[in-house]
Amino acid sequence: MQNDPTPQDPGVEMLQRVAARIADARKTRGLPRRLLSEMSGVSPRYLAQLEAGEGNISILLLARVAAALDLSVDQVLGEGVPLNHDARRVATLFARAPEPVQQQVHDLLAQQDPAILRAGRICLIGLRGAGKSTLGRLAGEALDIPFVELGKEIERDTGMPMAEVLALYGQDGYRRIEAEALERISATHERVVLAVAGGIVVEPTTYARLLARFHTVWIKTSPHEHMQRVRAQGDVRPMQGNPAAMKQLHELLTIRTPLYSKAESQVDTSGCTELSSLKELMKVISDNGFLGAS
Repeated sequence: MQNDPTPQDPGVEMLQRVAARIADARKTRGLPRRLLSEMSGVSPRYLAQLEAGEGNISILLLARVAAALDLSVDQVLGEGVPLNHDARRVATLFARAPEPVQQQVHDLLAQQDPAILRAGRICLIGLRGAGKSTLGRLAGEALDIPFVELGKEIERDTGMPMAEVLALYGQDGYRRIEAEALERISATHERVVLAVAGGIVVEPTTYARLLARFHTVWIKTSPHEHMQRVRAQGDVRPMQGNPAAMKQLHELLTIRTPLYSKAESQVDTSGCTELSSLKELMKVISDNGFLGAS
C-alpha cells in the first residue's frame, strides 16, 4: 500500500515562500542581484541562497532586503498571495488618498465579496423591547468579543442623554451623528456585537452601510411583548395617555417589517427565555459563519 506523503516542514514552506517573493519582487523591479546586494547590504551569495530557498536568513537581514525592494517584512513572510508591483503601487495610492476616496474604493471592493467585509461584525436590529441589548451583551460575553450599544456610544460622544441629543440637534442632526458613530465603530472593531436603535433602518444611506459592514440579525417579538418589555424597563410613555399606542405599534411594525427583513437572519424572542433566545442567536451566528476569518 502506498504511504501518504509526509507533510512538509512549516519552516521549509516559509523559506520557499520567502524565496519566491524575494525573487519575484527583484525581477519585477528589474534589479540585478548585485545591485540589490548594494542596496540592502546583503552579499550576492547570500541573496542567491535566499532566492533558492536555502538561506536561513535573520529577521534583521530580511528586513534590509525587504526595505530595498519596497516591501514590508509582513508581505514577505505572510501566508497570503504576495503583492505584485501594480498591487503595491495601488496600495501606496490608497494609503495616501483622502478618506472619501478610500471609502469609495473600500465600498467598490466590498461588492466583490461582501462576506469578507462583514466577517466578525454582527449587528442586532429591531424595535425597542425585542431583546437586542440583553442578547447582544450575553452573546458578546459568550463569544468573548466586545458588545457595543450605538445609542450609548452617541451619548458618550456627545456628553448628553439621548433625549437632549434629539432636542438639541433634531432628527436630521441625530441621524448624522448616528451615521458617524456607526462608521467609527465599523472602522475600529474587527469583531463586535452591535445593537442599534430601531429607527436606523429608515435612513437609507446609513442602513445600506450597516448591511454592508455587519452581519445583521433581526431580533423580533410580538407587539404585546414589545410593550411589556419597554414598560418593564421603566418607560411608560408608550402607554401613558395614549390609548392608541398598540395600534401605532402595529402600524410601525407594518412599515418597518420590509426594512428589518433585509437582515440576513432573524431570531424571534416571543415567549422565550433569555437562555433559549441566546442559544438561538448563537446557532444563527455559527450556522451562517458570521465570525469567519476577519
